Amino acid sequence: MDEIRIGLVGLGHRGLHWLRILERIDGYRITALCDPIEALHERALAALQDRKGVTAYAGYEDMLGDPRVDAVAVTVRCKEQGALAAMALEAGKHVNSEVPAAHTLEDCWRIVLAQERSGLVYQLGEQTRFWGYIDAWRDVVQSGKLGRVTFCEGQYIGYYGTRQFFQDPDSGEFAAVEELPNNPGAQPTWLHTMPPIHYLPHELSPLLKVLDDRVLTVTAMSTAEPSYSHPEIGQPDIQAALMKTEKDAILRLVCGFTQPVSHGMGHHWFHIAGTNGVLEWKRSGKGKPLMWLADGQMHDMAEMDWGHARTDAPAAARGSGHGDADYYVHVSFRDAVLGTTPLEFDVYQAMDTAAPAILAADSIDQGTTLLEVHDFRPGPERQKGQAPGA
Repeated sequence: MDEIRIGLVGLGHRGLHWLRILERIDGYRITALCDPIEALHERALAALQDRKGVTAYAGYEDMLGDPRVDAVAVTVRCKEQGALAAMALEAGKHVNSEVPAAHTLEDCWRIVLAQERSGLVYQLGEQTRFWGYIDAWRDVVQSGKLGRVTFCEGQYIGYYGTRQFFQDPDSGEFAAVEELPNNPGAQPTWLHTMPPIHYLPHELSPLLKVLDDRVLTVTAMSTAEPSYSHPEIGQPDIQAALMKTEKDAILRLVCGFTQPVSHGMGHHWFHIAGTNGVLEWKRSGKGKPLMWLADGQMHDMAEMDWGHARTDAPAAARGSGHGDADYYVHVSFRDAVLGTTPLEFDVYQAMDTAAPAILAADSIDQGTTLLEVHDFRPGPERQKGQAPGA
């Protein structure tokens, strides 16, 4: 195989973004599109550079039955996201999935078992782990310059207005809270009630990459629902988790999508502290990343020139989205499916980011209970392809 024939499921904003990227990267050919809202099909077909030979499906199982589809790109936002990914693997298709992978532990296990039994490629398309400064931080931490890492912080307070929380089920058009009186058919989307903390893979993925670590236990708290900022939305404004890792680091992680915040401050902020130094991402668009080393004759944090974009990025990465990181999501998946480069972010690492987030929401529901995070890797108690407890 020298080309991946891929079907794209979910034709919203992210789906169209993936469509454009897939068309510009060598090694992909879009052969199918899928969305239960048929009104979105023509818009997606029109966005293609060449729509010849591309089939649009309203039924997901119909697309999975298409022999001209080798892989599935899952770009949906729904409670069944994990089940859809597992179904594709079970149908013999490779899977590249948008964050957060799954919304239940049962679906996490279903993905793992389907990947193990099929041997197919499953990748969680989490892009922040590919940022230039994340690799720079990993080098600093792995070199020992920071000493032993003891405390990390990450937050994703992403305010995009209120348009994503209501959608017309027939047209697929979204409506902001302010527009609801003129859109009586608009219904709450999954994001309306999804625990915001389920989106923690965007923070856990880069942190665990830097630390080369995994989470062992988690507890969490939440503000009340509905939103204080927008009472029409059933989400809490802020959810926060405390986690303990295998290497004895404590993580404090926060998520929220309904509380207004400046873009430069709220989106993907990180802090890493060790026994010999500190790394910190900038706190505003005007700020600078910072570093302090105890043995570096430094009296205060020093401004650094790290950025999202990688200095070693090829021209094809520029403008791909998320500081050019989206390019690497699709190239790493392509190379793994074609067998040229092993997958760096495998199914077990993906679940290392998804499961703690799911358990954080469970902890909130159970009154801030401390919960253990299972290791999804096979071992003495579970053979590869065998369900846990079987």
